[in-house]
Amino acid sequence: MATNNHFYDLPVYKVGRSFRKKVSLIAKKHFPKSEEYLLKSQILDPCRSITANIAEGFGRFHHQENMITSYDEKYISKNILADINKDYKECLKQLNGYIKYLKTAKQEGKIINNK
Repeated sequence: MATNNHFYDLPVYKVGRSFRKKVSLIAKKHFPKSEEYLLKSQILDPCRSITANIAEGFGRFHHQENMITSYDEKYISKNILADINKDYKECLKQLNGYIKYLKTAKQEGKIINNK
């Protein structure tokens, strides 16, 4: 099985993202203003949760998925997404490094659990 470094490389995420974008476009284009907070919201929320849940299940830091959704909805530019993606990768690297340090320190007896 192929190894994926990020949730957005997963085939299931790509399909979920495509589906979310399609449903969002249909809702924006065809639903009346009166359905803005009723039917439209009820349809968009679960579609967005598909990719958000994949991102959350993949790792510890999933806020990047919200930025991808913001980009797909044309709320932010590609440049903003690229900039936040760079910060996301650094944050993920630092967070995973810290978790690895804590696990190693605990195994070596350097961290005492006071519970």
